Amino acid sequence: MKPRILIMGQLYWAEKDCQEFLSPIADIVHMESESREELFADLAEGGRYSDIVGVYHEHLSAERVGHPDEAMINALPKTCRWFAHKGAGYDSVAVHAAKARDIGVSNTPGAVDEATATTAVFLLIATVRRFSACEAHLRAGGFTPMPAVESSAHDLSGRTIGILGMGGIGRRIVDYIRPFGMTMMYHNRRPSPVAPEDMAYCSDLYELLASVDILMISIPLSAATRGFIGEKEIRHMKKGSIIINTARGPVVDEEAMIRALQDGHLGSVGLDVFVKEPKVDQRLIDMPNVTLLPHVGTENQDARRKMEVLALTNLRDYIVKGVGPNLVPECR
Repeated sequence: MKPRILIMGQLYWAEKDCQEFLSPIADIVHMESESREELFADLAEGGRYSDIVGVYHEHLSAERVGHPDEAMINALPKTCRWFAHKGAGYDSVAVHAAKARDIGVSNTPGAVDEATATTAVFLLIATVRRFSACEAHLRAGGFTPMPAVESSAHDLSGRTIGILGMGGIGRRIVDYIRPFGMTMMYHNRRPSPVAPEDMAYCSDLYELLASVDILMISIPLSAATRGFIGEKEIRHMKKGSIIINTARGPVVDEEAMIRALQDGHLGSVGLDVFVKEPKVDQRLIDMPNVTLLPHVGTENQDARRKMEVLALTNLRDYIVKGVGPNLVPECR
């Protein structure tokens, strides 16, 4: 018998790919459980999914069965040895519980680089030029914008940008913004092997914060990075500086950020992510000088297809080779 793979969620774009390179070597089972309780029963001995060896996880499945927390990971049958999460961020997955059970967890880095980077660049342009306020003014029936002498809009050239996190997304951001003529710096725990040669590495976070006009955040959410940019860090930035966050909302202390916007220490922010998604703090919504997006960084057909294919590839390689190409660091 072929090993069984459970699809938690729907394959929207890669069903054909699944049929071509995974179905020949695995029995594909689509989750039919309608609740968390039913799923746990189906995963238990004698249940419909009691012999699966791997899981394809799509985050929208949480609407039916909840997130893959410790309880869900521990409910997986003994036969399960791979959990393929469709997404670059995997903070919703109880990775340490999976590691304790010798279950490999994979994510989909690389597949989201272009989509997330273009989102970050949009937010960069919109906040520096204050385009969101201009659009809101037009949609409200106006046309003549605020005079330049009264606005805080600037050109991008000559600005200094600091990128927090230089992985695949950070590298792609650099490729896109290089023609703008900005001074570029980055901070990691250690120099990144993928950092371009024209990027200055700054080992001291506070030195970087004090130097930049725009801080662009591109680090994953973990226990170590929750609230990483807080009151102290924000106040270390220049007056009138900008924060762009396309990573995860809780990486930034949202209350500290709002206070800095209210008292003018921060000139603007561009956000695709928030602390209490899908709820967005009304104070941010009411501020005309900020640009907000509803976590759409990877919401395009090309990125989503690449994510699905890569998640399926991790399952295929686990079955064929014993390990997928994108095992998360915590499970290595």
